[in-house]
Amino acid sequence: MSQTNDVYTAYSGNSYLFGGNAPYVEEMYENYLADPTSVPENWREYFDALQHVPAVDGSDARDVPHLPVINAFAERAKSGVTQTVVASVDAEMGRKRTSVQQLIAAYRNVGQRFADLDPLKRTERPSIPELDSAFYGLNSADQETVFDVSNTFFGKDKMSLRELLNALRETYCSSIGIEFMHTTDQTQKRWWQQKLETVRAKPAFNADKKRHILDRLTAAEGLERYLHTKYVGQKRFSLEGGESFIASMDELIQQAGAKGVQEIVIGMAHRGRLNVLVNTLGKMPKDLFAEFDHTAPEDLPAGDVKYHQGFSSDISTIGGPVHLSLAFNPSHLEIVNPVVEGSVRARMDRRGDKVGAQVLPVLVHGDSAFGGQGVNQETLALSETRGYTTGGTVHIIINNQIGFTTSDPRDLRSTLYCTDIVKMIEAPVLHVNGDDPEAVVLATQLALEYRLEFRKDVVIDIICFRKLGHNEQDTPALTQPLMYKKIAAHPGTRRLYADKLAAQGLGDSLGDDMVKAYRAAMDEGRHTVNPVISNFKSKYAVDWSPFLGKKWTDAADTAIPLTEWKRLAEKLTTIPASVNPHQLVKKVYDDRAAMGRGEVNVDWGMGEHMAFASLVASGYPVRLSGEDCGRGTFTHRHAVIHDQKREKWDEGTYVPLQNVADNQAPFVVIDSILSEEAVLGFEYGYAGSEPNTLTIWEAQFGDFANGAQVVIDQFIASGEVKWGRANGLVMMLPHGYEGQGPEHSSARLERFMQLAADTNMQIVQPTTASQIFHVLRRQMVRNLRKPLVLFTPKSLLRNKDATSPLTEFTKGSFQTVIPEQNAEVVKNAAKVKRVIACSGKVYYDLVKKRTEKGSDDVAIIRVEQLYPFPHKAFAAELKKYPNASDLVWCQDEPQNQGAWFFVQHYIHENMLAGQKLGYSGRAASASPAVGYSHLHQDQQKALIEGAFAKLKGFVLTK
Repeated sequence: MSQTNDVYTAYSGNSYLFGGNAPYVEEMYENYLADPTSVPENWREYFDALQHVPAVDGSDARDVPHLPVINAFAERAKSGVTQTVVASVDAEMGRKRTSVQQLIAAYRNVGQRFADLDPLKRTERPSIPELDSAFYGLNSADQETVFDVSNTFFGKDKMSLRELLNALRETYCSSIGIEFMHTTDQTQKRWWQQKLETVRAKPAFNADKKRHILDRLTAAEGLERYLHTKYVGQKRFSLEGGESFIASMDELIQQAGAKGVQEIVIGMAHRGRLNVLVNTLGKMPKDLFAEFDHTAPEDLPAGDVKYHQGFSSDISTIGGPVHLSLAFNPSHLEIVNPVVEGSVRARMDRRGDKVGAQVLPVLVHGDSAFGGQGVNQETLALSETRGYTTGGTVHIIINNQIGFTTSDPRDLRSTLYCTDIVKMIEAPVLHVNGDDPEAVVLATQLALEYRLEFRKDVVIDIICFRKLGHNEQDTPALTQPLMYKKIAAHPGTRRLYADKLAAQGLGDSLGDDMVKAYRAAMDEGRHTVNPVISNFKSKYAVDWSPFLGKKWTDAADTAIPLTEWKRLAEKLTTIPASVNPHQLVKKVYDDRAAMGRGEVNVDWGMGEHMAFASLVASGYPVRLSGEDCGRGTFTHRHAVIHDQKREKWDEGTYVPLQNVADNQAPFVVIDSILSEEAVLGFEYGYAGSEPNTLTIWEAQFGDFANGAQVVIDQFIASGEVKWGRANGLVMMLPHGYEGQGPEHSSARLERFMQLAADTNMQIVQPTTASQIFHVLRRQMVRNLRKPLVLFTPKSLLRNKDATSPLTEFTKGSFQTVIPEQNAEVVKNAAKVKRVIACSGKVYYDLVKKRTEKGSDDVAIIRVEQLYPFPHKAFAAELKKYPNASDLVWCQDEPQNQGAWFFVQHYIHENMLAGQKLGYSGRAASASPAVGYSHLHQDQQKALIEGAFAKLKGFVLTK
């Protein structure tokens, strides 16, 4: 206590303006007002400064001495002129009242730091001086003093200090420790205070509710112990030590259903995943056992381990059926989170649910991964933006206090709590002791209520332990001997709770009876309870069957009639008179109007716009997101017109693509936050839940897509062969060697080519306006949903050679290979001695060089679709030149990058006997491009000349 008093004394004595000095300061100020020279110089300077502060009425009036005014009122009272009674102010009592309010604020702010949260009780609870009344100068003599506490919700306006302290400790320092005072919204603060203080953070569940909680704990523990004995040593990432999580999930689903939620999408890692599959989503235990026994169907090209599998079911709640979806996920921790958010947003959009009243995202995290993986920061940053909000996410931390295998807690993190990252969005956090399952259930109820009330993220941090190692083959005592001595002596959460209920008179054998019943059910491969609804189908469910089993070679009619083209073009290029565009933007739209009328060729921006316009007019929604994608990184798009005379920041925009037809489908364009990984993951999740929407993510530069490489590798490239999940996401990656250096040249084409197999994606590098038009339309019109990776141009956006005549839009289609375009070369095909094959912008450099050289014996063909490789179309082009003795693959990229290493065997397969294949391009390089402009120009010149020169280096002969 003396130490606390010392702290308080030091704290209170750090300013000469402390309240205890008020009478002295007031007297000195009176003297100053009467005669400024009567006070010390340092005080005179201080009081002089006060005279420049405006009076309470806003005037510049100088302060006057207070004492004569006070004395005048006193004389009036004595003479009976006024009936005002001047009460004597007890300064000491006033100080104590202030101290009580400081004490209340302290418990609300830092009470959680003294809460009883660790089920292992490895350390003493810390000393928090601010929670001791003595810190504020209140002593034992004040314990029975009654104070006004009307700003609390304890049910009384006045309480003794002792009674108040007990209430505060019960509320803020028991099994639930909550952080909510960091929010800047006073309404939310008062909401939490009312919810917590009214019940003192203590649940009041009836006997049936308690039995149900015990049943869920029994199921959680029972499954793990059954698997542990039946499948000894097999990996399952046990939940033992964190069984209260299953009770939390059960409560969350049931209460959400009661409050109108109809869909819940869950993302979680492997810890406890099998438990959730069986005990939450209702997967039949016998089906899980079949996966352990290797007797389950294996009908996917690759498949995945059982603790990565997703699942969906419909669960009965008192509010009606709730559809549950557990997202498939890789071992890369937390990367599934933005995917889940994107899936939720797609479901919300499909329902017309603007605020997330019907669809709820639930993300389950590990303690170290939550703060350690950067994708969480990016996903949180998305949470309250217009294009990505899902109305708040319920986060649940399975906090085993170990951080994978971190042997020293000083190495866990640099923050007090693993949840501190959520303070960036002011999300409240409920830390709760996993050994108090009733507190866990109450925390879950409060978290859900908050999310539904305020449509914001909220976190439940279940502090528990990990009974076994990271996996069942691990020996954690090697690095955590002290912790695992504690764990070995722990009887288990289920046993503790069963004993507690027995002590309350709910039955001495209740716990054991439940264990026996669950074990018997496992032996039979069934559930003890089965809330799963069979044969239920929501009207909002998506039918994926039309998109399955299709081939990439299936035809698609992507041309549109001339009349429809002109109608859409007119709508697209008509800007309302009330909108005042920038002059540069006005010229863009005037030029597009001319293109729409067929007066000039169509450029890239117009071709892209017409693809979008024709799709939304036909009922296909379009969602386009990325950094600065409304305008376009290279200012080619201008999908959003900004009124130059607008007077409010949130008004004055016009989106032509939202006004092309009556009853059109939505067109949404979103300038994303500066994020690649989370935004791409979000859009993948969106596309995976909405096959009828053209979902596009555009990188600012394709080079930056590698910031989302985990999403590309683990989801986009392999999601279908691992999990059977089709996805029609489009990636637009600006790519092209134009002297802008290592980070603004390459979208890393080679990486996508390396990932290409099993017809898992489409890799396309279009080079004309009509090609981008047709390939975008093909992505929707054709019933094939595969990721489309578009390597889009930069300089070609304004290159007249890359424009297309109107007929290519009204009669053409996407060409996987574009033939030789020079009529003379085609006419004299027999003269052709060399065929140059290429892809992308380099084509135009090659044509220019051929013209300069007058080489009429060289044909140039473009491979627009690099994967799946168009063998038939490519072979047909080669056959046109039977006398060609050699082929050259020419590319901008270095030899170890680009498409060369991946297409050479495709080309070789289609070559004629005796033909030779050579390479012309940059030499192998560790960097995608050089930073010196003169070196770039030298390299570019050399690779173009090399395409026409004698073959050298590696030559492959058929």
